[in-house]
Amino acid sequence: MNKPDLVEALATELNTTKKHAEQAVDALVEIIERAVASGEKVTISGFGTFEPSVRGGRRGVNPQTGESIDIPDMPMPRFRAGARFKARLR
Repeated sequence: MNKPDLVEALATELNTTKKHAEQAVDALVEIIERAVASGEKVTISGFGTFEPSVRGGRRGVNPQTGESIDIPDMPMPRFRAGARFKARLR
């Protein structure tokens, strides 16, 4: 399922227009992105938790030269599925 599919499903579920459904999807994603980018954890009960994380630095190899390089720590978003979501997959 991609964004247009999600928008259509939401519009059908809420019996609203696709325009309003798209605005709702965009607003939700924007709110989650802003919160996680500012270091907050976003929990949607039963669905899951979005939180900032840091992938540790490591040694890597430049594939063009074979030279060893240091790869620095990188901030990454992380999602952990909630119990209800996990149960639905079983």
